[in-house]
Amino acid sequence: MIQKIDVRGKQCPIPLIEAKKAVETPGIQIVEVLVDNEIAVQNLLKMTKQKGLTADYQKAHDDYLVRIIVQSQDKPLDVLAPVKSTEDHLHSDTVVVLSSDRMGQGDDALGKVLMKGFLYALTQQQLPKTILLYNSGVKLSAEDTDTISDLTLLQEQGVEILSCGTCLNHYQLTDQLAVGEVTNMYTIVEKMNQAGKLIKP
Repeated sequence: MIQKIDVRGKQCPIPLIEAKKAVETPGIQIVEVLVDNEIAVQNLLKMTKQKGLTADYQKAHDDYLVRIIVQSQDKPLDVLAPVKSTEDHLHSDTVVVLSSDRMGQGDDALGKVLMKGFLYALTQQQLPKTILLYNSGVKLSAEDTDTISDLTLLQEQGVEILSCGTCLNHYQLTDQLAVGEVTNMYTIVEKMNQAGKLIKP
């Protein structure tokens, strides 16, 4: 069975995650992924190599078609990961700290795109116990932002989302908090001290 995925126009890491889901679907023998940039191609080829699969690609105009061989008829290949419960996905001693609504320094628009991609990627991997938002990071948990859906999904899976109350007041966002709870600096420091691992993108 062949599964075709069109992820043209989708930001990293969506093409990679969609392809990964496809190759892990039972009964799929070939996955064809249509992307619009060479970086996405390289990411897909790396993923297939890590999984022990074979892949090739061809360019057609401004697009690329990546063809991933999941299994052949004479040699099935099991690439499925075991299904885990929500608790299995929680990494109980990991705390993610978001002190800005963008990732890295330089171009602000790019930084916001990267932060959106980071939060989406976080929903697809082993989950942290807590996400702490302070300074302009609290803007990520406010209404009418494109990160609300990812933070909401994380919260629904048991991740604690805490936004600094002083920071919400400073940015006049207290009434616009859309996901998680308001916290204080004492709790923020406490969560950091108790964390076995801190991740700050």
